[in-house]
Amino acid sequence: MSIPLKPVSAEDDASILREVQNALAGLRFGAVEITVHNGQVVQIERKEKFRLHGSTGKTQ
Repeated sequence: MSIPLKPVSAEDDASILREVQNALAGLRFGAVEITVHNGQVVQIERKEKFRLHGSTGKTQ
């Protein structure tokens, strides 16, 4: 059984692209994951990593 998909309007497309751009803005280390369900974007997840310089945990 297949379910007909609702067409995505140009306004919806622009909104999704804005959200992806927002998720990428300022991201130095990490990932942006886009989840699609039934041909439609349902979630945008941003995972950011912070790298700490100078704290290696070693004692001298």
